Amino acid sequence: MKLLHSMIRVLDLDASLHFYCDLLGMIEHSRREYPNGRFTLVFLRAPDGGSEVELTHNWDETSAYSTGRNFGHLAFSVENIYATCQHLMDNGVAILRPPRDGHMAFVKCPDQISIEILQAGDDLPPAEPWTSMQNQGSW
Repeated sequence: MKLLHSMIRVLDLDASLHFYCDLLGMIEHSRREYPNGRFTLVFLRAPDGGSEVELTHNWDETSAYSTGRNFGHLAFSVENIYATCQHLMDNGVAILRPPRDGHMAFVKCPDQISIEILQAGDDLPPAEPWTSMQNQGSW
């Protein structure tokens, strides 16, 4: 068995692509437009392959999707959690659970889905400003 993809419904496709591609570094693998159904599917991959994230944009949807606690989060490993979190923060993304331990952080995408960021390999040594940052909001 192989996990193929996880699907996320998004309101603003451009904002979501900016978050996942420009900020997190995912690559758009394919895009399918369905004019009769009035929706777009965009499949994203990490640069090294693996499972995909499917962004589903329903053209006529204008109300924010509710997020249930039954869906937890998407998780991504990164080469340097501090550099990734700094890049996200510099681009207006709130670090909800800072990487105080050099291992794990949480942010949310534009559609308020929790994104876990994990340090690949060994944890980095604790470093400022991360060790002093407090959690904020929910993640």
